Amino acid sequence: MLKKVCILVTTMMLVCFGVACTKETANQSNGKLQITTTTGQIADIAEQIGQEKVVVTPLMGAGVDPHLYQASQGDIQKLRKADIILYNGLHLEGKMGDVLEKMEKDKPTVAVTSSIPKNELISSSGDTNSYDPHVWFDISLWQHAVVVVRDTLIKQDPDNKAFYEKNATVYLKQLDELQVYAQQRIGEIPEKSRVLITAHDAFHYFGVAYNIEVKGLQGLSTDSEYGLKDVQTLIDTIVERNIKAVFIETSISDKSIKAVVEGAKKKGHTVIVGGELFSDAMGKKGTDTGTYIGMYKHNVDTIVEALK
Repeated sequence: MLKKVCILVTTMMLVCFGVACTKETANQSNGKLQITTTTGQIADIAEQIGQEKVVVTPLMGAGVDPHLYQASQGDIQKLRKADIILYNGLHLEGKMGDVLEKMEKDKPTVAVTSSIPKNELISSSGDTNSYDPHVWFDISLWQHAVVVVRDTLIKQDPDNKAFYEKNATVYLKQLDELQVYAQQRIGEIPEKSRVLITAHDAFHYFGVAYNIEVKGLQGLSTDSEYGLKDVQTLIDTIVERNIKAVFIETSISDKSIKAVVEGAKKKGHTVIVGGELFSDAMGKKGTDTGTYIGMYKHNVDTIVEALK
């Protein structure tokens, strides 16, 4: 009799535990799509389109360098719990390639740059099979990413198709307006002064979009090395062309740029740090620069005020 009672109690405990777990899971999701993204830029798209119907979790926050980022065990759990995984692609998340490849077998794992025509991408060091991943600095290219996210959400949640389409249309219009704003502001910089110097080559798409010459001390990835010769070459360019401002980046140490400033000073040329730009990461969540539009405007305004 005692044995039967124990079995009954154990069974009831397991049933209650199962119900509790089911209830907890339901409360956590609330019927919303769980989206995990690599970068903040992608998270912002998902939030703009999904709004209250999604829960978005970016792995990389403010000040984080995606080129060097390695997924932690906590990140792996976030990826496993997601209904959708969104990442940049084009080898931006170079050290996460294996993880993302494994996730592709279990759930929608989508590179938001996948629909950008190859002829609109910038080749990396003349390699036609390798491309500059910093496409978010060309608004017209980033709009392709918006469409990819919209279509991915619709595929996973077709009942809310009209909702996602409406939000995407509004956001695409806002990006059109941002493009006009950037063009007007950059028009304030004299053509001879349109030289953007940063720590690494994150701004080439920006340069192409607004006819600005871009120079970086490091290559496309912060994983690449730079030497004394690279620093000296950049210093010589600054002095010869009488460039008055260079820029630091929020996700990279300012040590290299400060070395350039000091080197120019020793040659009798004063070049200032024109400000801090958001390159591979956006600002903190809840701030203006924690959104793509706010981050982009900040960069444009900072560049214009320093170079005009």
